[in-house]
Amino acid sequence: MTLTMTQPGALQPEPAAPLEVDFYGFQQQLTLEEQRSVARIRAFLDAEVRPHADRLWDEARSPRHLIPALADLGLFGAGWPETRQFENSAVYRAWVALEISRADPSTATFIGVHSGLAMNAIGVGGSDEQRAEWMGPMGRGEVIGAFGLTEPGHGSDTAKGLETTATRRGDEWVLNGAKRWIGNATFADIVVIWARDTADDQVKGFIVRQPAEGFTATKIERKQSLRGVENADIVLDGVVVPERDRLQNIHSFRDVAIVLRLTRAEVAWQAIGVAVGAYEAALAYAKEREQFGKPIASFQLVQEKLANSLANITASIALCMRVSAMQDEGEQRDHHSAMAKAFVTARMRETVAWCREIMGGNGIQLDHGVARYFADAEAVYTFEGTYDMNTLIVGRAITGIAAFV
Repeated sequence: MTLTMTQPGALQPEPAAPLEVDFYGFQQQLTLEEQRSVARIRAFLDAEVRPHADRLWDEARSPRHLIPALADLGLFGAGWPETRQFENSAVYRAWVALEISRADPSTATFIGVHSGLAMNAIGVGGSDEQRAEWMGPMGRGEVIGAFGLTEPGHGSDTAKGLETTATRRGDEWVLNGAKRWIGNATFADIVVIWARDTADDQVKGFIVRQPAEGFTATKIERKQSLRGVENADIVLDGVVVPERDRLQNIHSFRDVAIVLRLTRAEVAWQAIGVAVGAYEAALAYAKEREQFGKPIASFQLVQEKLANSLANITASIALCMRVSAMQDEGEQRDHHSAMAKAFVTARMRETVAWCREIMGGNGIQLDHGVARYFADAEAVYTFEGTYDMNTLIVGRAITGIAAFV
């Protein structure tokens, strides 16, 4: 990484060279400071994350050892005044999500759960006192968070079907229920649990400090996607939470939706990163792999798959750049992030399939670079709202008619 002198005694990295897949130069819309930060992050990812990602994926191990370095890079809570290292845009934060997912979707998901979901839940729903207590330590990686919303019997219908209950008892709340697919929950220091208040039937949020009596998190085994993420089944059996740990600004599921709106657009950027990682591996392979006496990159049908993959990536970046800019402008709504997530994950799924095809049989083996992205794409396609649900959110915005059931 090239360094340049900006003032006596101060060395700053040059802005990151544009990714080859950034065909229309979108990264140039970032500020100089944002581009320099991207350069630092990409250098770290290429040196410390990408080389080990296949092994950790194969061993189904979360990259916990990276937490201090990820915190030093400012990847936790980059959008909040309590934790950001410099003034930055939603477009910058989204581009960073692409870069991390390009290196390893499991690492991107770990960060997305801790920083995007858990920290955003406290940032959006917490009181000033709660933000002061938690945001700093979480930004420094001293406290790791998880986000417990999905349940064994409720995913897409969580807004109305949430079964986990919260019953007030004086200055305490008692939580009972179960959660499923909760990333980071096996090792998190705090878990934000969403439960339905038995008094008013509204969804509220609770910070559950670990360890907690009656709280059990069991790692979900035998996954074939995002194996580097430790998802868990959670059982809440009479877990007692003090009133001070109830998120004071969450009064209904509408408030929860604000958090999901912020993270859903970022997941779309993660999906672009998955497509980029697969495309780069397939392109390198196509230039080296020879059949019939010449590189397969010289074959017309291989070039068609590469060109279509790049078109998918370019269209996805263009769409998401506008959605993130709308977030900066305060104009982003649920249907905007929903369209981005649905469209981009569909294009991602298509792209990783083409990239695997280019590699033939070698495409199913980790050693050749695409298999991990091909498998991880299925989880990214599904979480933060399925394709169907996000499409129906857009459909409701278009027609004014809800068609969810």
